[in-house]
Amino acid sequence: MRILVFQHIAIEHPGIFREFLAEDGIGWDAVELDAGEAIPALDGYDALWVMGGPMDVWQEETHPWLRAEKRAIREAVLERGMPYLGLCLGHQLLGDALCGKVGPMAKSEVGILDVELTEGGARDPFFAGLPHRFRALQWHGAEVSAAPAGSIVLAESPACAIQAMRVGARAYGVQYHVEITAATVPEWGAVPEYRCALDQTLGPDALADFNRTAGEHMPDFNRNARSLYENFMALVRG
Repeated sequence: MRILVFQHIAIEHPGIFREFLAEDGIGWDAVELDAGEAIPALDGYDALWVMGGPMDVWQEETHPWLRAEKRAIREAVLERGMPYLGLCLGHQLLGDALCGKVGPMAKSEVGILDVELTEGGARDPFFAGLPHRFRALQWHGAEVSAAPAGSIVLAESPACAIQAMRVGARAYGVQYHVEITAATVPEWGAVPEYRCALDQTLGPDALADFNRTAGEHMPDFNRNARSLYENFMALVRG
């Protein structure tokens, strides 16, 4: 088994999932799109993962590689039926590439906040073993406001109605961050776009408190990440 990973900034990688992949002996190839790396042929890959990033799906003039990325997502999901996992920006790219609607939020959603499964989410094998309501790390100012045709909304929060969705049989998008490690908040806090959203939402000098709270919840975050990883890989294996 081999997984193709689209990255949009070097510090937004598969995170804790790297440990799980290593334990399972599963190889993965990262394509750093913001650095100009080319998207390879999808032949030979068993799944596509698309990570987060500080850009927005509509910024194609500033980031022209977004066009090729969206074409690859359409090929993977619509033409090949590949298992797909998109996190944050990857979730939004799934929505945009498949003709849903993505746009800026009235207020960024940043913090350790509640996410709740919908009835569809509680039944979906991707969320098997997870509680109906759980805390998750949020750090985004855009959202999928209308899911693509044929989607099922799997999770929601008070600020964001589409926290997770499934498109078709095996394409999943998750708005909140599943992949985080102890290094995530400090590293992301150094990204100007992320720090601006953090300061505007939680107030100046909130980074230290945010990092401490994330650390307190890290065992639960990583346990939920393990469950989602195992559930997703079971779908890949078929």
